[in-house]
Amino acid sequence: MMEKDINIQPNVTDVEDYCVNCGAGACSERCCNDDVGRCNLTSTNWLEDVPDNDYELVEVLFKNTRRGFYRNSTHIPLKRGDWVAVEANPGHDIGRVGLTGRLVKNQIKRVNLRKDIEFLRVFRKAKPSDMERYEQAKAREEDTMIRSRKIAVDLGLKMKIGDVEYQGDGNKAIFYYIADERVDFRQLIKVLADVFKIRVEMKQIGARQEAGRIGGIGPCGRPLCCATWMSSFISVATSAARFQDISLNPQNLAGQCAKLKCCINFEVNTYVEAIRQLPPKDVHLETKDATYYYFKADALKREIIYSTERNAPVNTVMLTAAEAFEIIALNKNGVKPDSLKPDDDGNKVKSPFGDLLSQDSINRFDKKKKKKKKKSGDKSGKADKQQTDGGDEGNGKAGHERAERHQRQGKPNREPQDDGQAERHPRGEKSRRQQDKQPRPVKTFRPRKDANAPQNGNAQGKPDNAE
Repeated sequence: MMEKDINIQPNVTDVEDYCVNCGAGACSERCCNDDVGRCNLTSTNWLEDVPDNDYELVEVLFKNTRRGFYRNSTHIPLKRGDWVAVEANPGHDIGRVGLTGRLVKNQIKRVNLRKDIEFLRVFRKAKPSDMERYEQAKAREEDTMIRSRKIAVDLGLKMKIGDVEYQGDGNKAIFYYIADERVDFRQLIKVLADVFKIRVEMKQIGARQEAGRIGGIGPCGRPLCCATWMSSFISVATSAARFQDISLNPQNLAGQCAKLKCCINFEVNTYVEAIRQLPPKDVHLETKDATYYYFKADALKREIIYSTERNAPVNTVMLTAAEAFEIIALNKNGVKPDSLKPDDDGNKVKSPFGDLLSQDSINRFDKKKKKKKKKSGDKSGKADKQQTDGGDEGNGKAGHERAERHQRQGKPNREPQDDGQAERHPRGEKSRRQQDKQPRPVKTFRPRKDANAPQNGNAQGKPDNAE
């Protein structure tokens, strides 16, 4: 039995960054389930190799973003990823070490713990018997959650139990629930304690915490921030969307938790600093012709659009922030310029950004149909018209198209021959002579001869030329 314990113990406690679910390594590198702590709670110990990096407190991670700080009074050699048995009220709990050393002191300041809090102790590294009991308690969580939901519905409580977390020794369970209104769950606690024979603790969470626990894919195509790297939530206001000129559409601003998206706060500080460098919105620009009002602005490009109407884009002019400040200074001195922006059509500065599609023609790969060569006996008027037009206007339309085709293919262009009537094609002369002749008479309809009729007459015995 002792040999078996010796062989099992290193697999649980001595291997760094061990993961019970996947055995693949630390959660900071490969995400696993909430059973071993959330990946967004994992911290990197940058001072791990620094000597004299000892601190009495250690950070221990549990399920559902729950973390705690415990006192290592017996100075057990711990490192990140070790499973430990810590003191609980009552009994003991099982968790994974997330951070050690002097960085724990900074972590305590970041989470803003009370100064008068009493830290519980770290008992020992988790034994195989502790891990076995922990796995048994964890296996009961799903059934307990389903049954507790039915009990809450039977009691008529307007609440949703989202998850259940058992303590490491199985003597206590934390029920996480969501409720829009105040809920009196005293009767629910009594029923749950009688049914499951455990100590019950109710903990209310918000919609953002539930979305982070469940996870999913956001509209950006990436996993939810609250489920990957965010460990704390900051309130989001609609003013952050107004600073960024985002449409105040609730369907676009709300995330999967039905609250405002957390990513709205990511860039709002950049927009606020950029807006401070723009002219105020209530300042008007005066010219000799009209008064221009602030209509719209691109804070990052430092460009402002002014309009002659307050609420409509009429006679809009785009100015840079420097040009707007210059005109404001002129208006303060009583000077009204002729226009907001002089017309510099002849000296337009080419934009550094170009359209790649405009470099080549879209139909450059299309094969052009070859024109069929007409037979020598074909004397259509269309060919004669092309020849006459070519003689009157130099090369004509056909010559112009032929020149463009030669230019695209890199072939030299032939100079048009303007020698008058001497160099014209003989076909053109022949067709012209035919045009001078009188038109041929129209053929009259003649009935078909009958086989039984006489050869010199029709069916009535009259000759063919008889009327």
